[in-house]
Amino acid sequence: MLQPKTEADLAALIAGRTAPLRIIGGGTRDVGAPVKGEVLSLRGLSGIVDYEPGAMTLVVKAGTSLAEVDAALAQEGQRLAFEPADWRALLGTTGEPTVGGMVAANVSGPRRVAVGACRDFLLGLRFVDGRGRVLKNGGRVMKNVTGYDLVKLMAGSWGSLGAMTEASFKVLAKPAAEVTLVKSGLSAQDGVHALTQALGTPYDVSGAAWVGVGRQGEARVRLEGLPGSVAYRREALLNVLGAGWDAVSAEPSAALWREVRDVTPFVGRAGTVWRVSVKPTDGPRLLEALGAEEALLDWGGGLVWLLMPEGQDGGEAAVRAALRPLGGHATLMRGAAELRSRIAVFQPEAPAVATLAAAIRREFDPNSIFNAGIMG
Repeated sequence: MLQPKTEADLAALIAGRTAPLRIIGGGTRDVGAPVKGEVLSLRGLSGIVDYEPGAMTLVVKAGTSLAEVDAALAQEGQRLAFEPADWRALLGTTGEPTVGGMVAANVSGPRRVAVGACRDFLLGLRFVDGRGRVLKNGGRVMKNVTGYDLVKLMAGSWGSLGAMTEASFKVLAKPAAEVTLVKSGLSAQDGVHALTQALGTPYDVSGAAWVGVGRQGEARVRLEGLPGSVAYRREALLNVLGAGWDAVSAEPSAALWREVRDVTPFVGRAGTVWRVSVKPTDGPRLLEALGAEEALLDWGGGLVWLLMPEGQDGGEAAVRAALRPLGGHATLMRGAAELRSRIAVFQPEAPAVATLAAAIRREFDPNSIFNAGIMG
């Protein structure tokens, strides 16, 4: 295993290299087609470079654990507002999630409906490309002065464009109070209707999910902020949603959203796990087309987590056929390595998009050494 300690060491290691590399951070997000090559661990590039609570900015090395980041932010009453998920239990992995892995997968939790994704909080980053060059983009302000918006390209690239060394983020204050409104016994259709109602109000909903068991499930709507504001918005929202909703506050409320964030209903369950993005109102239609008995709908219904039978193709044909008339895209998040080596793990790209993506990869990784083939 290669484990450089500095950015300069990493650049020297990569310069002139043609043999493939498998980039890992904490090794907790085993997603994508299996990658061959010598393991390049970025855990040696660890530590908080600069944190300015007053400016709400954080600069951190890519190999830094999220636990360390969360602890430092918590001391100042702040957080990464996009609510990054911890998929270790879901995927059956160990280790510690890192900043680089989070950015590479653009990991964004339930609060995305209110504040945006991981990439929206990235102010800048540094990485080493396939030629061994150290590239940087952005800084501590939302400004891009290069030909490429590298922040947007690297977030969600799964390590296929370069080896990240450092990232800077905008952080936000933790709210003083939160409450979750919960209603059980709702079909997916009725649940998403309620979520749509809630999101359509002016009451700053920061989470909207439906957790299904069988053909019925539980709708959850979250409010956060100052105690007085949360109390007012809770009552106003109940007037919109109607009767039958219970209110859960503080830590019990937070636990409900960790369950959604980390997809814990599927932990330890046999089968493949698919992550599907559709229009929110199409989430129930997708479940109906698949005859899905259990699912988790986040982002108001727009993010669908599916537990599918392993079968010959892990449910790929059924998922993609059901998705075809709806649009959107599907990713196999959990499946055996053998399965991931022979099916399309990520949504197949349209020809024009595939051509553009290939050209970008050639620009940053001309010898195809970084996580080659991970995205198909």
